[in-house]
Amino acid sequence: MDSSMLSDSLELVAGSGIILSVEQRAALQTSLVLLKKNYKFHRVLFWGKILGIKRDYFIAQGRGENEMQDKKNLYCFNCMDWFLLPLATDSMIEEVTKAAKSRFIGDPSAMENEPCNSSSESDCSWFQTTVTEESRLAVMIHQIDEEVSVVPRGAIVRNPLDLIQINRSFGGLSYSEARRLDNFLHFSKAKNPKKTVLEVGVVNQTIDFPDVLMDDIPKGSWSLPLECASNVWVLRSQLWPGLTLFHVPMAPQYRYVYIGDGKKDLDLPFML
Repeated sequence: MDSSMLSDSLELVAGSGIILSVEQRAALQTSLVLLKKNYKFHRVLFWGKILGIKRDYFIAQGRGENEMQDKKNLYCFNCMDWFLLPLATDSMIEEVTKAAKSRFIGDPSAMENEPCNSSSESDCSWFQTTVTEESRLAVMIHQIDEEVSVVPRGAIVRNPLDLIQINRSFGGLSYSEARRLDNFLHFSKAKNPKKTVLEVGVVNQTIDFPDVLMDDIPKGSWSLPLECASNVWVLRSQLWPGLTLFHVPMAPQYRYVYIGDGKKDLDLPFML
């Protein structure tokens, strides 16, 4: 959610259970503006909230000239004092995947060890991987952005300099378009590029470069767009429960936000 539209955006999604207190809203509106100025971001978004056992993490995302590539994530506990998260490297992702199994606590310095199946204590101490909760947080945000961040078709555009930017002329999907998953795209680098000449010929390369949600595997990873109060259309991820996109048809209002415990539903392919 863009910091400049935070209050209006939260009002639109309140019917879906995404609610922040008055104090949290006021603090975020002030601190996100300062965050944009201090870090010289082009935009700052309220990315979401990770529910911890002792404390919750509030997440902000700063974006640069290239909306898809120039991203930095920050966290805080009081909606005011922000801390920069490290970039999720390949080695960090591998370590976190091995070690992180439990819920977030709410302590960035907390350590989590990879489970050891050996009966020898010396073997476990030699092979075990240890990661901090801060590293887990960075990796989880990266994975959610890569796998389920979503925008309406036409909301982002690739310019002649190959920069991914907000489409200022986007006026929203029509009501009929908003009912179909093929009008919602991943906000990440395409993993399934168009293969045939026919497919390439019928798409607009300036807006259709990301993957389409309807092609996701397993099928059924997304709820069908659901109309809520105030003509807000809501789309929810089943793979990462807590990721929600809202869009107002015939208007340039759209945002995705994540509020959940940071757990991916690994059983989803067996349930569909």
